[in-house]
Amino acid sequence: MKKLALSLLFTAFSLASMAQSTWKVDKNHAQLKFDVTHTGISTVSGAFTDFDATVTATKEDFSDATFEFTGQTASINTGVEKRDAHLKSPDFFDAAQYPTLTFKSTSLKKDGADKYKLMGNLTLHGVTKPVTLDLWYRGTITNPNNKKQAAGFRATGTIKRSDFGIGSKFPANMLSEEVMITADGEFGKQ
Repeated sequence: MKKLALSLLFTAFSLASMAQSTWKVDKNHAQLKFDVTHTGISTVSGAFTDFDATVTATKEDFSDATFEFTGQTASINTGVEKRDAHLKSPDFFDAAQYPTLTFKSTSLKKDGADKYKLMGNLTLHGVTKPVTLDLWYRGTITNPNNKKQAAGFRATGTIKRSDFGIGSKFPANMLSEEVMITADGEFGKQ
């Protein structure tokens, strides 16, 4: 009887330690932004201000994590209203027809201390393409304000706008083909 009880207790602890945890983005401490070069001489930055992101993992170091994020294209903000309206138009994101952009990870590979290559599918402007992002796991702490666990991540990478059919009327000498993306933030354990 004792052996059975110990076996059940061990199994319960094993299952609990392997349980999947879900982490939701703290939107007050996160950003989803992009940088593009204009006329070869200046950088224009923008962000999607309406977004959501989730991380799920069974390991404390997040080495088996999956990442998902969704952004609303109509929330694009570059700090210039006229430019934002143009970016929402069919010339670029066509926010009316393609209201969301999504990323869903497919794999994660260690690439140094707290660094990973995050592979996944990015859907933008109705086109889905595989992308690889550099992921930095910045650590896990107990948030001093709410006393809950929080983890920090930064994902960066570069995509080609032509791969997604964005801004095809604008040549690379006017608007760079490459667009740098950055997703950065804190995630609270649910």
